[in-house]
Amino acid sequence: MQLQVARIGKPHGIRGEVTVQVLTDAPEDRFVPGTAFVVEPASAGPLTVSSARWNKDILLLGFEEIGTRNEAETLRGAKLFIETEELDEDDDDGWYEHELVGLEARVGSQVVGKVAALNTMPVQDLLVVTTPGGEEILIPFVEQIVPEVNIEEGFVLLTPPDGLFELNVDQDAGTGPESNA
Repeated sequence: MQLQVARIGKPHGIRGEVTVQVLTDAPEDRFVPGTAFVVEPASAGPLTVSSARWNKDILLLGFEEIGTRNEAETLRGAKLFIETEELDEDDDDGWYEHELVGLEARVGSQVVGKVAALNTMPVQDLLVVTTPGGEEILIPFVEQIVPEVNIEEGFVLLTPPDGLFELNVDQDAGTGPESNA
């Protein structure tokens, strides 16, 4: 199985470097020279890292296969994947999106939906839970609100603050406080 670790952004400079949106907690381990990535779309890869450096808060990657800005432009939007065999399976405090998607979301013993995605954000990650009615609810993926993730039994336990589900549903329907903007 493959795990997405980055999405390529715009070219940087004239030598084929690109900006990347980092989707991993360990960029210093994932983006070292010599690392080969599976690329989606497949026509853009595979790609092998030749250089990695930070420019302020943005990671810039160079690839052995890309030498010019024009070639780098063709990579915009491409996704970089690693094989899961390369992953450290001893991490008890972290989960990957492919492990979470499809798990039941429970409040107490009541099933309130299924995990549809994990949005990796700069400050905190968000679980996307789809309710039986089809609404998408964004749940902060923090220990206070998601105290238990049980992969073996197929569920995440939620302790949402009052109104979290109702607030999300109201905004999705266009009746919440954001709808007048």
